[in-house]
Amino acid sequence: MIPLKKQREAQRSLGRVPSPGLQLPPPSHAMFLWAGSKVAGGQSDQSSVYLRIRENDVLDRRKTETALRAGEDRAVLLGLSMVLLSVMMYFVMGITVLRSYSDSVWTDEVSCTVLNSTVVGLVNCSYSCGPECRRSSSYPCLQVYVSLNSTGRVLLLLHDEETQDGDPQCFFTPKCHRDQAAASALVHNVSERLASRHSVRCFVDPTERAYSAILRRVYDRAAVFHSLFWPTCTLIGGSAIIAMVKLTQYLSIVSERHRRIKT
Repeated sequence: MIPLKKQREAQRSLGRVPSPGLQLPPPSHAMFLWAGSKVAGGQSDQSSVYLRIRENDVLDRRKTETALRAGEDRAVLLGLSMVLLSVMMYFVMGITVLRSYSDSVWTDEVSCTVLNSTVVGLVNCSYSCGPECRRSSSYPCLQVYVSLNSTGRVLLLLHDEETQDGDPQCFFTPKCHRDQAAASALVHNVSERLASRHSVRCFVDPTERAYSAILRRVYDRAAVFHSLFWPTCTLIGGSAIIAMVKLTQYLSIVSERHRRIKT
């Protein structure tokens, strides 16, 4: 048998029996509870910080999405406004410019020689002198005859298509007003300028049904080009803005789906 003294020494070396000079405090459950509460408190603080960070990220993302949606809505509204404006421009230009250009019979531009430019008489007209007030006046009627250099045909020269609709016997129709002397001076000035130019460019009817030629067209090819070019640019610009906004929205939706799939 092992002596009792050696057993005690073995137990003391293993730490099971405390030495008589060293007194250990008795085990207490309060220490474990305090340590556990400290660890739990640290975990709750970290989780609250993470929740705050996540909430801030969500709020920032919502603010960004709201700002983007407002900008996208404004861009779409701008694009729709441009499209509607282009449609209205097409309608207005179609009624005024294109219709006048297509209805004009003076389409061929030729070289003409001025034969004579004379005042043949006075034409009566009326002008407005106030609300419900009309007064009569007159202006000189200037007649200009030209000869076509290609065929030798003699035609009456008019200023433009609107002169044909107003007074087809005079070269142009000045504005009727009270001062007849000013109108006479204007007509004589135009007559002298035409007489000094022996050869001018004029427009004639290729079918030779019209017995007159015009000096200039109200709406030429350049006017038709501009009347179609700018509405087309506005339409393309508005459609491009709408398409870019819709493409951006589609790409953002696809990106959000991929992000959700990865997470």
